[in-house]
Amino acid sequence: MSAESFSQGLFEGLCLEYQKNNHIDPGEFTRWEVKRGLRNADGTGVVAGITEIANVRGYYIQDGEREPMDGQLIYRGIDMSELIHGFTAEGRFGYAETAYLLLMGTLPTQDQLSAFETFLDANHNLPRMFTEDMILKAPSPDVMNKLARGVLALYSYDDTPEDMTLSSELRRAMTLIARTPQIVAHAYAAKKHYYDNDSLYLHRPQPGLSMAENFLWSVRHDNQFTEEEAKLLDLCMVLHAEHGGGNNSAFTCRVLTSTGTDLYSAIAGAVGSLKGPKHGGANKKVMEMFQYIEDEVRDWSDEEELSAYIGKLLDKEAGDRSGLIYGMGHAVYTLSDPRAVILRKFARGLAQKKGMLEELELYEAVERLTPQVMAARGARKILCANVDMFSGFVYKMMGIPEELYTPLFAMSRMTGWCAHRLEELFTPGARIIRPAYKAISPTRPFVPLEER
Repeated sequence: MSAESFSQGLFEGLCLEYQKNNHIDPGEFTRWEVKRGLRNADGTGVVAGITEIANVRGYYIQDGEREPMDGQLIYRGIDMSELIHGFTAEGRFGYAETAYLLLMGTLPTQDQLSAFETFLDANHNLPRMFTEDMILKAPSPDVMNKLARGVLALYSYDDTPEDMTLSSELRRAMTLIARTPQIVAHAYAAKKHYYDNDSLYLHRPQPGLSMAENFLWSVRHDNQFTEEEAKLLDLCMVLHAEHGGGNNSAFTCRVLTSTGTDLYSAIAGAVGSLKGPKHGGANKKVMEMFQYIEDEVRDWSDEEELSAYIGKLLDKEAGDRSGLIYGMGHAVYTLSDPRAVILRKFARGLAQKKGMLEELELYEAVERLTPQVMAARGARKILCANVDMFSGFVYKMMGIPEELYTPLFAMSRMTGWCAHRLEELFTPGARIIRPAYKAISPTRPFVPLEER
């Protein structure tokens, strides 16, 4: 028997053995009142902590019942929509200002913002030989995997990685925020070269450019981008910068931080969380779903045909057969996701210039028709489009490849993760986060090997 056949037979047997001995009756979760997913029976999240960083509002409680409302995302007490209006009205890039707000808890003065941007600008470059040793020598087909490894590897380039004083943690966080775009750009270049047989292009960040500009400079072979593209990417980064402590990746960061581990370990865990298709990887699933729709729906403007296809998606007869409409629904938002509202608005102007307005209108039609199709099937939940519905489409219009959609999310969210780490680390009385699991396996004796 060949080694391959032996291995295959071994694991077929192990899988059967596992399935025979590992089964938890779903009724046990009800019996023991387990809040699966840390969700209450009404869908609200279990309160696991307190934060001043951000607030996500999608409903209000009246007479003990959840009432839907237009969604709000609030950064340090400031409505995210107002924040965006503030810097876009002045024609400025806003990510650095947003990062300062989330980390420090207040909007910066002009001098404070200039000093903050100067530090970021001086720390965009990766350590000497980092790209060669940590990226090119072990390329990955998945950029998120390489980002997590790159973040962990930065521990070795930090002279005092275990110094958890506030000054050191702030320096470390700001440096990581500045360097993440380069890790992503170089990881993508390595992926294209070693896995897609493309030429290898490695670009150094340029002094004086914003993070969005430097990212576009770094990932494009010819370094070319328009101001409109850079400002739209900057807007996307602000929208993705933070989303409260309850989202899976921020909570992962806080759980790891609560153990007393270093920043790089905590952030690498958050990157791993965001990679999942139920979290940050959802935007790629949206694009995959719309490719099915575009290929199989003959007339995109025919709402009856489109509604019928949405029904097929729900019935697991089309698409990836998951029964999900990717980009629709959210754990908190009900009537609207403010991030999706803003992206849709800014996407329209670019879609007109790129000749992609018909495709944008297809996205809007799916957003509009999905709740109707589900309601006709008896669904009672109020459903809205989430940010993933439009973020991938915006990146597509800018010519950004799908492999970079989730890494862009991580690059943007780095600020929020660092803010949550600081809050978890320096809030007095913090304890290690340790929820409980109910053990239900019956007690049994040990059986000697020869008697089994």
